[in-house]
Amino acid sequence: PPGQAAALAPASRIAPVNIAASPRSAQPVRLEQLPDAVFEMQVRVYYEDTDAGVIVYHANYLRFLERARTDWLRALGAVHSRIAAASGAVFVVRDLTIDFRAPARLDDLLSVDVRVLEARRATLLLAQVARRHETGEPLVVSSLRVAALDRASGRPVGIPRWLLDRITPAR
Repeated sequence: PPGQAAALAPASRIAPVNIAASPRSAQPVRLEQLPDAVFEMQVRVYYEDTDAGVIVYHANYLRFLERARTDWLRALGAVHSRIAAASGAVFVVRDLTIDFRAPARLDDLLSVDVRVLEARRATLLLAQVARRHETGEPLVVSSLRVAALDRASGRPVGIPRWLLDRITPAR
């Protein structure tokens, strides 16, 4: 059935696992249904970002997305180290989906954005798109859930109120 692992051989002791996502998990998103970007930055593809075929190695898109999220938070006045020092809160990616649509290549200039889908007390549901800057062609479309955790205990904590107010000014 959908949402479950394939049937296992009778000799196996491992039970099937229900892999259906939680309703608040990051889900695949349709580009045409996304809200406008709240932040965008440019990233140049360097040789170190590529694989033997001189296209961006898939895991490096995660770095590009992280840089955009970090710079977006900085633009809002939220510096990771200062938030951690003041409140003990750190941000972690809880779950992520990513749709690789087309490859970026050595020397390409990319535009990487951040879009807010939902802001809750301790989590943000975001979408991010990496595009070829010159043409606007979408290369990667992702959705992710970011959670605020207490650095010492690893337990969920609220995102600082002043930051939530900046993320969703019309709350």
